[in-house]
Amino acid sequence: MADLEKIQKKLKHKLKKVRYQHTLGVMYTAGSLAMRYGENLEEALSAGLLHDCGKYPSIEKQLRQCQKYEIRLERAEAEVHALIHAKLGACLAEKKYGIDNPRILDAIRYHTTGRPDMSMLEKIIYLADYIEPGRKMIPGLSEIRKLSFTEIDQAVCRCAEATLQYLKHSKRSIDPMTQRTYEYYKTALK
Repeated sequence: MADLEKIQKKLKHKLKKVRYQHTLGVMYTAGSLAMRYGENLEEALSAGLLHDCGKYPSIEKQLRQCQKYEIRLERAEAEVHALIHAKLGACLAEKKYGIDNPRILDAIRYHTTGRPDMSMLEKIIYLADYIEPGRKMIPGLSEIRKLSFTEIDQAVCRCAEATLQYLKHSKRSIDPMTQRTYEYYKTALK
């Protein structure tokens, strides 16, 4: 499995201090959720640690790396630059950090938008990124934090809903995958 200490040292030098602190928060939150839901702890820690490994270069460099590695971006991903790092991160986790576990790679790939019918590990990383302790307090965050440890599907639904509300309110583009994630979990909870 991954040498987490070695990866941490690499990331500490690549990421800005605030991003690195967020990354550690996600890693430990993912570990806590994995223990709560009986998921593989090492997989959760690895995915949490590497979830933003594609975010450190500039947007221009992220786009060049996507071309280099032949990563196909959907139209919404190309338009909303904050989405690029998820697919790029899964690719870099494999190529630069030696991760060959498809469960970890998928958790990194979908940590920003989610997707319908996520695996438990994918849900854990999706939520850990949203609820980690260093996150600025926003409306509904306390409730989503609590639900993450009690009703994970409901937490995923609320997280997707809050993201959509934020994007609509700030008049930002909405990635169709985020919308599909919300609709899937809203329907599944009925």
